[in-house]
Amino acid sequence: MVTADLYIEGGGDNRQQHSKALRVRFRQGWNAFFKSAGLGGRMPKVVQGSGRQQTFEHFARAIAGGAPGIVPLLLVDSEAPVAAGHSVWQHLRANDGWSRPPNAGDDQGFLMVQIMETWFLADRDSLKRYFGAEFRENALRQWPQLEAVPKATVLNALKRATAHCATRYAKGKVSFESLARVDPDRVEAACPHAKALLNRLRMLVPNR
Repeated sequence: MVTADLYIEGGGDNRQQHSKALRVRFRQGWNAFFKSAGLGGRMPKVVQGSGRQQTFEHFARAIAGGAPGIVPLLLVDSEAPVAAGHSVWQHLRANDGWSRPPNAGDDQGFLMVQIMETWFLADRDSLKRYFGAEFRENALRQWPQLEAVPKATVLNALKRATAHCATRYAKGKVSFESLARVDPDRVEAACPHAKALLNRLRMLVPNR
């Protein structure tokens, strides 16, 4: 039996990241997403890494530790476009100065391109249900390639779309609740890097 520990870049500001309630929402949001993706017994153990650099360091230590039967995986925002032909590790080397840890494979690093919120744009119906009647869908353009949309553009679009809603978009509680509701089928259809992550998790030996 092989399981995965998935080290994921956390959300919210530094004060929020140390909130026990937010850590619970973080895990619940990701677990709901993976359950909806049909992973079942292939569900990874979700590990919140808080800041970006800390997440990478936690992952690198897990790789160095080499626990039997556990595959450490890394998931962070790309923060920028991924250059054509670049692997995940090439992108992280160019953008963050991170070298692939010794013993880490090409299939152990994954990206949310360009940020987690990009995934939400793949399922506008879930956004409308969550934010309610005042949600302004016309603030979201019909981008042909979601992973090419800059980070600032995505966040500004969500800000405008929810400006008149009782709940406005924000990182933290709202972002994790939105993640729990998004349709993974739509996400992987629109976001190739999300599809790569889900396909890697589907390769795990199911827990019995």
